[in-house]
Amino acid sequence: MFTLAFSKVGQLNCFYRTWNGVSNSVTPCLTRQIHSGTYDVAVIGGGIVGLAAARELILRHPALHFIILEKEKELACHQSGHNSGVIHSGIYYKPGSLKAKLCVRGAALTYNYCTQKGIPYKKCGKLIVAVEQEEIPRLKALYERGLENNVPDLKLIGATEIQKKEPYCRGLMAIDSPFTGIVDWRQVALSYAKEFQELGGAVSTDFEVKDICMAPESPEGSIDGMKPPISIKSSKGEEVQAQFVLTCGGLYSDRLSQMSGCSPEPRIVPFRGDYLVLKPKKHYLVIGNIYPVPDPRFPFLGVHFTPRMDGSIWLGPNAILAFKREGYSMWDFSPKDFLNAVCFSGLHKLVIKNLMFGIAEIYRGAFIAAQVKQLQRYIPELTKDDIQRGPSGVRAQALDKDGNLVDDFVFDGGVGALGSRVLHVRNAPSPAATSSLAIAEVIADEVVGRFQL
Repeated sequence: MFTLAFSKVGQLNCFYRTWNGVSNSVTPCLTRQIHSGTYDVAVIGGGIVGLAAARELILRHPALHFIILEKEKELACHQSGHNSGVIHSGIYYKPGSLKAKLCVRGAALTYNYCTQKGIPYKKCGKLIVAVEQEEIPRLKALYERGLENNVPDLKLIGATEIQKKEPYCRGLMAIDSPFTGIVDWRQVALSYAKEFQELGGAVSTDFEVKDICMAPESPEGSIDGMKPPISIKSSKGEEVQAQFVLTCGGLYSDRLSQMSGCSPEPRIVPFRGDYLVLKPKKHYLVIGNIYPVPDPRFPFLGVHFTPRMDGSIWLGPNAILAFKREGYSMWDFSPKDFLNAVCFSGLHKLVIKNLMFGIAEIYRGAFIAAQVKQLQRYIPELTKDDIQRGPSGVRAQALDKDGNLVDDFVFDGGVGALGSRVLHVRNAPSPAATSSLAIAEVIADEVVGRFQL
């Protein structure tokens, strides 16, 4: 533990907001602050992974001073607030992998956390449905994988049992996963932030990081062996100093990493997912989550049916290249983000390997009828008149130079004195929201191990 000069921060204003029915009792005070002290650890990124990691760190080290820096005016605005809302059970992932273990543990921790904090959720379950004979061997293999991953209460069911659970769904066989649920992940993320602040952590919003460097007044090897602090500068000229920095930048994780001399790879390539929404008069068609059997030939899962905590039902999404890292509309465009993606050899190789899949995704995104045709494989009664266009999300997909989707943790630091004091979470495996509390344990272990807190 370090002995640091620390001064209180001055609050400019403090405000409460609600989001999708989140009450003020769980929404943290998101404070725009002027900081004049030095912190032990600065966490850059106020999404669900950064918030969960900050919470875990302050729980472990209550005597240290922590701050979260977030570029938006509010926390959890992007991937944490634009997602399906599903609590995944851990069926899909390679047995024994960290990703599988974190998902199963993360789901259990999420249910316990939500119960303790009074955050509403529903264990509405999920059916992974085979609609063609050729899908059945893959479904059975997926079932065995889920058992190896210790997913609770899994079972295989036939056509009759499918209709008992989902009267309008048609299928030959399905995996029934009652451990799958739904929650408002932004509400969960804001609860992490509230707890972090109650434990003494500081939060600064509207702080877009433009540079991470060694503070000039404390060069390497300075007096009495004092460890030199890091200077974090915002686009508005503000500065925060910290002994160590943890970045959980999501859609900007690669750019933050390069600030401390890291490689530009893996590169973040944004993929937008556009949802359709079932009209209220047709909500009776869907009870729980209905998912397809994954096709190993394609990089993304495919369309599915997802009930939401607000009572709506989302259908989709597709997966197409976004022309802006935070581009939730097909018209959103950033020249920098676009060129950064299309000039990357990894994206070229991914496109070549999945050309027909990509064309089909673009077509289904443009023409609702094409997406409805896919959905009708599971619920034949569904028609184009039953749906309307809904919201979109953007996924921060990490790609390597060979066009492979990076599917595991990537930690990095950088070079020199600065690199030894920075930890970048360059990739936190999906489903990061479900696994957030478990991922936070891994990140905190890495922070403690690297920085000897």
